[in-house]
Amino acid sequence: MDRAGLPPRRFVLTGGLTAAAALLTGCSAKTAPKATTAAPEPRPSTPEGAYSRLMEGNKRWVSGSLNHPDRDPDRRELVAQAQDPYGVILACIDSRVPPELLFDTGLGDLFVLRTGGQAVGPVVTGSVEFGPMTAGTPLVMVLGHQRCGAIDASYKALRDGEPLPGNLQAIAKALVPAYELTVKDPGADPVDTMIRNQIKVTAEELRANRDLAPLVRKGSLSVVGAYYSLDTGQVEVLTGAPTGSASAGPSPSASASPSGSASPSGSASPSESASVSPSPDAS
Repeated sequence: MDRAGLPPRRFVLTGGLTAAAALLTGCSAKTAPKATTAAPEPRPSTPEGAYSRLMEGNKRWVSGSLNHPDRDPDRRELVAQAQDPYGVILACIDSRVPPELLFDTGLGDLFVLRTGGQAVGPVVTGSVEFGPMTAGTPLVMVLGHQRCGAIDASYKALRDGEPLPGNLQAIAKALVPAYELTVKDPGADPVDTMIRNQIKVTAEELRANRDLAPLVRKGSLSVVGAYYSLDTGQVEVLTGAPTGSASAGPSPSASASPSGSASPSGSASPSESASVSPSPDAS
């Protein structure tokens, strides 16, 4: 074939590659999302404000209309030198109950502690105290959840008199007050009743704590007990909602039991006002 007058092959290839690269670069420039940073919301300074912020976030979690606040590099830089969370969450270790997600919060918003069945001891109690006592954190929430494996295992171990292996027995021992309340009034589902009792017992112990109680009496701190439904994603407040807050959470009768039906033990388990003596670990 006569190639007279045609450009050398290397120039054709080079020109084609250059054009393709320019085309791809142009596409990338048009389709790359533009990074935007929303101004952080002011930190709630009252129990009512902190409670409302959490519950509004949970509503977004349930509906799927999430804001994903305070989760960008600017926020990371902002809190790198100091933090000022507005809430303390004492939750279970369960992988399905991440407080930052189910309350739609972000970096630097919450102090989060997680133990099996929300079991408390001196180190855990001291960690809860840290926010309110050193930073003026206005809200503590004890967050239990549906189908808690730690409480299920502890209930059966205490009922049958068979200790759990290793240090798991320490969890069962810490849950004895909730178990004893459950034996008195087990409801239709004793394990779910014990879950709710553990939430109430722990919240009441923290509320009566010698260092936190003065803050509660002064009105600068609220200690809330709440139950998370794995089925619906909804947080149901059992005890301690701040006076004057916009929402006290859904009715207990509307929450799902482990079977997925309405929980008969939501309000039938031992009264929220039942007297519970604080354990030495919580004082």
